[in-house]
Amino acid sequence: MTRIGPDAPTPDRVVRRNAILLILSIGMTVILLRIALHNSPDSDFDVAGYNIHHLFTGLLLIAAGGIPLAIFRETSRLMDAAVAVFGVGLGMALDEWVYLIATDGSNASYILPVSLYGGIVIVALACLYAFALAMLRLHSRRSGNDARTDN
Repeated sequence: MTRIGPDAPTPDRVVRRNAILLILSIGMTVILLRIALHNSPDSDFDVAGYNIHHLFTGLLLIAAGGIPLAIFRETSRLMDAAVAVFGVGLGMALDEWVYLIATDGSNASYILPVSLYGGIVIVALACLYAFALAMLRLHSRRSGNDARTDN
C-alpha cells in the first residue's frame, strides 16, 4: 500500500535532488571562499568593531535554511532554496572549523596547509555523509527494505 500525506516517504527524485543541491552548495561555497580569501587574505567582515568569521555567518544560514527543512515536509522551489541555503551555511561553518581550532585564527593562518587540508577533509566527510545517506535511502527502497512503507 502506498501512503500519501505527511508520513509518506520522500520520493526518490526529491532525495536525489536534495543530495545534489546540498553537496554542490557545500562544495561550491568552500571552493569560492577559498579562492576569494586566497586572492585577498586580509578581507574581513567587521560589525561594530568585531571580526565576524564566516563560521558565524554560516551558522545563521544553517538556521535560516535548516529550520524550514525541520518543520515543513513539502517539496517546492522554496524548499530547494532552503536546502541550498543550509548547504552554503554548512560549507561556510565547516570550512573554518579546523582553521579556528588548529591555528591562531589570523588571516595569514587561513591559507596555511593545516587550514586548507583540514577544511578539505571535514567538508569531504560532510559531503560523503550526505551522499551515503541518499544512497542508503535509495538502495533500501529498491531492495524493499524501507522501514517507512506499509506491507
